[in-house]
Amino acid sequence: MQQTYPEKIGYLSSIQVFRDLSPNELAEMDRQITMSTCHSGKIFYMPEDSGEVLFLLKKGRVQLYRIAPNGKKLVVATLGAGSIFGEMSMVGQGMHNTFAEAVDECILCVMSRSDVERLVREKPNVAFRFVEAMGERLSQLETRLEDIAFKSIPARLASLLLQIDEEQGGSRVVTGYTHQDFSEMLGTYRETVTQTLNDFKADGVIEIGRKKVTLLDIPALQEISEL
Repeated sequence: MQQTYPEKIGYLSSIQVFRDLSPNELAEMDRQITMSTCHSGKIFYMPEDSGEVLFLLKKGRVQLYRIAPNGKKLVVATLGAGSIFGEMSMVGQGMHNTFAEAVDECILCVMSRSDVERLVREKPNVAFRFVEAMGERLSQLETRLEDIAFKSIPARLASLLLQIDEEQGGSRVVTGYTHQDFSEMLGTYRETVTQTLNDFKADGVIEIGRKKVTLLDIPALQEISEL
């Protein structure tokens, strides 16, 4: 996919880890990266991969997930536009048994490991932003683990619906997710999610459609999320 110069520079400047770079530095970066489009289901890396590139997501969603020995899938994170992934390999941590897969059609930029290492050496502010990004990812993971350990399925599902709604612009309509998607994000069974959604619907809290959940009562969902 061809991108005009202003579009690519504007995109790079919107990414948190590059926000301290000047227009000239962004222009230099632009010459070092490639931009491409991929379809849903594309696997960017697997646990055994060493990882030699950094991915910058411009459009679409990417799931980071793990597969348990029994074959059960657990989604660690769902990333949206403006996110980076593959960064752990850049600090010698490998992929930590994680898969990265496109949820829908994605547009992304790719930087080579050597270009990233050079940028980090030459621009301390970028290195600091990378640390910030990794810390935020770790914090989000710790919150998810805490929820799994201490919150009920209804509370976790209510929290998830509110979180996705906020990420999608606060329209009160969560789109693009199946019951199976929710179950993998919560670390539970699809049947449990379906029953919980039906309970919410019976209570007048939500309405359910095909890959769509309409949030009818935000205060009620907020209250459930705290149980």
